[in-house]
Amino acid sequence: MKQPYCPSVVKAAALGALMMIAAACSTPTVVVETPETERIYGLPAFDENLYANADAMLSRNVAGLVFRDRVNPTWLSETLFWYSVNTPDGTAYHLVNTDTRAVNPLFDQERLAAALDVLDEEKTVSAENLVVSQITVSDDARFMEFRHDGSMWNLDLGTYEVQPLKSDSIETPRSAVFSPDGRYAAFIRAYNLWVRDMHTGDDLQLTTDGEHRFGYATDSQGWFRSDRPILKWSREGYMISTYQLDERNVPEMHILRTAQGRPELVSWPYAIPSDPDDEVPMHHRVVIDVETQNMVRIQGGPYHQRTSNCCGLTRGNDWADNQFIDGNRKLAFVATSRDYKEVTLKIADLRTGEVREVFHERDEIFIETNLNSRGVPNWRVLYDQGEFIWFSRESDWGHLYLHDLETGERIHSITEGPWNVSNILRIEDTSGRIWFTALGIDPDKDPYEEYVYSVLQDGTGLSLHTPDTGHHSVSLSPEGGFLVDTFSTVNSAPVTVLRDRFGEVILTLEEADLSRLFEAGWQFPEPFSAMARDGETEIFGLMFKPMNFDPDKSYPIINSIYPGPQIGSVGTRGFAHSRRGQAQALAELGFIVVQIDALGTPFRSRSFHAAYYGDMSDNGLPDQISAMRELAERHSFIDIERAGMYGHSGGGFATAAAMFNHGDFFKAGVAGAGNMDNRGYTFYWGEKFQGPFERFEDGTDSFTNQALQYQVEGLQGHLLISYGTMDTNVHPNTTLQLIDALIDANKDFDLIVLPNRGHGYANESYKLRRTWDFFVRHLHGMEPPREYSFR
Repeated sequence: MKQPYCPSVVKAAALGALMMIAAACSTPTVVVETPETERIYGLPAFDENLYANADAMLSRNVAGLVFRDRVNPTWLSETLFWYSVNTPDGTAYHLVNTDTRAVNPLFDQERLAAALDVLDEEKTVSAENLVVSQITVSDDARFMEFRHDGSMWNLDLGTYEVQPLKSDSIETPRSAVFSPDGRYAAFIRAYNLWVRDMHTGDDLQLTTDGEHRFGYATDSQGWFRSDRPILKWSREGYMISTYQLDERNVPEMHILRTAQGRPELVSWPYAIPSDPDDEVPMHHRVVIDVETQNMVRIQGGPYHQRTSNCCGLTRGNDWADNQFIDGNRKLAFVATSRDYKEVTLKIADLRTGEVREVFHERDEIFIETNLNSRGVPNWRVLYDQGEFIWFSRESDWGHLYLHDLETGERIHSITEGPWNVSNILRIEDTSGRIWFTALGIDPDKDPYEEYVYSVLQDGTGLSLHTPDTGHHSVSLSPEGGFLVDTFSTVNSAPVTVLRDRFGEVILTLEEADLSRLFEAGWQFPEPFSAMARDGETEIFGLMFKPMNFDPDKSYPIINSIYPGPQIGSVGTRGFAHSRRGQAQALAELGFIVVQIDALGTPFRSRSFHAAYYGDMSDNGLPDQISAMRELAERHSFIDIERAGMYGHSGGGFATAAAMFNHGDFFKAGVAGAGNMDNRGYTFYWGEKFQGPFERFEDGTDSFTNQALQYQVEGLQGHLLISYGTMDTNVHPNTTLQLIDALIDANKDFDLIVLPNRGHGYANESYKLRRTWDFFVRHLHGMEPPREYSFR
């Protein structure tokens, strides 16, 4: 007969009557009698009501309880913009005049509904049931196009005359990328690049020699694929910078889709770190004049499939690291080496394709031209003044520098100090003043909060434009005279204001309404700081408590991890009712949940970010443990002897590493979709953060130390592993290698295989429920409700 699970230390105070378990068990005694179906392990039953509380705190269930928190303005001119905002009564639309400081409804819902009601012979249209979308407003705010009931309409905002738009409008090609003026829609057909003229409906074929695995503008990055072309339009909308992607020699990756009878094989080109240079995808750069259909091939290639900062090739609709200059007669671009250690600014002549090298930088670890994983690279060519702005971390911090465009020589630093530039927002045409976001300038504020600053190119005149404490998200007016600024902290509600260029508040536009969220029992997480493994470096995190928290009780602690190196566990330092890993929901089951940005995560110094370069299995885990122990010393309600961890993707990798390498500390871990050995993950990732792949004479290689299948002997606690069989991002093969090693080592573990799921299954109800069950059973020592059904 199997012995009941009995944790060595379970404090009877935890969860009151639910936790009436002896502090230390030596005999198989069942303390609470439960139905036979709930005594799989002979454990006392856990309260299903707490599962209901946790269910209520899931992101999908609290999303509709927050109002007036997001404002994304659409600027019509320097003096006019409109925005929509969600309210308890539905979506509201506002028009703001920056001159008069007036805020009015964008349109009169009663009048619009009445006008549409006259035209609709089948349905009654009222202000209460009026639904509009896809709104476009003319620059003078006189006319508005919108979609209603499946049709597009045009509204005269003066007379409220409504006219249907032509039903014979030109069809948009699938997965198209529009030119800035909307005239052309670029798309891929049969491996070639085409555009559709949205005025005439004509399709223009721009390339003719595309072929299978050597196509134009192909979005195939191993870990991500789509039919959407990757390219950069010139500002005027008639020049395209793109590439022909050569994947002809790239080895295939394979997965099996579960199906009736025989499974279906899915294969695609996917490079891994051990592949030689002639077996990785390469770009052959081209620039195309849409109006003449003339194509120029850029010399000096082929180029590696890289962007000068992590991750992916695009930023919004644009292929990053491209800038048309000199009246579209030249193209400036940055080429990045395969190992991310070298970047080169180049300028191509678009008449001949000839390329001139302007500037080269090497970093012995890895280059970052923006610390945000999807941020626009922070370099700009100022062609008319013969200079360029460059972002570098050579001082250990991310700063801007001015260089001579002809020689590449540095003229001077623009910013400096123990802080980081985050994003260049604008460079003014007249003064050359640079507007940017930055982190860590004020040592008295959270080093992860972003604020808006500007500075002159000579490095003088540094000005703060968002003085209120918090994380700021801004939209600048076309001429830079105004800012729409939404700011908040992790434990304060968002406020949106209109500021002038000096940072003075002109209008308060919105204050977030969180009343329904609080009524549901939600609460702000608590920010904290602690010391990293060295006892000197301060690291920061969030702590989540259950809504019925009692400081006199004792709670297990669970770490919700995403280790980086490109992001971190916490995410935004602004308000968010949803946090990675559904941390608040898990806390409702009687846990203290923490998220900590340890060493190896971005937005601090270069040395902080690269702390475990060359050994990704470190994952900042010693820092996580140090911070968790410090929290337990501060707070008697934390039972550090019952510590767990969970994560997905990189967090799954980190969780498994924690269970193998810190098994004396972590008692339970849930590891999902982990890149358990980066030798089998896409080459762009491991080669940046682990380093170039090298084979050694002893049969090992430079990636051996991060491969978790060699570390399984350290498993002491309880481990639950999951993967999706159709995961084309993190291939399940590395998890299967790990599983095989666990079997060979005769280790106990639990496994969930999700058929035909890709990478994004982390928040599926079944996966969430099994995660909750696992921690309840192994950290609370109780039997979870059987097959709890989410609402």
